[in-house]
Amino acid sequence: MKKSSEIGATILRIVLGITFFIHGLTKFQGGIGNTAGFFESLGLPGFSAYVVASIELIGGIALFLGIGTRIISILFALILVGAIVKVKFAAGFLGNGQSAGYEFDLALIAISIYLAIANKSLFALDNIIFRKKNHNSSD
Repeated sequence: MKKSSEIGATILRIVLGITFFIHGLTKFQGGIGNTAGFFESLGLPGFSAYVVASIELIGGIALFLGIGTRIISILFALILVGAIVKVKFAAGFLGNGQSAGYEFDLALIAISIYLAIANKSLFALDNIIFRKKNHNSSD
């Protein structure tokens, strides 16, 4: 991977990590019980709000640090697909004046997919972990 591509992937990884961390934090700060109630109103089990918020919070930190980037990115993409299907699709791409559309979610899915298939990004702890693992296996 070229250095410029790694820099781009790093920027995307950090921004996506911060975005999801803040969304997860907001779910807990706003009262996770309220979020669970909203999930139930959508026909989803209430406990799934805890799962989603935890993935967003912990996954956001992990992505920021560059730990488990591929797995976390896939989980984020799945959460976003769920949000589009269950909440945002009915409002349309740009929204309907009462609720947001899915354009932002679609952009985050694209970033997530890119990070899931990208080789690596700079300053990611995965690079250190896998470099040591690969180095030791060649000894």
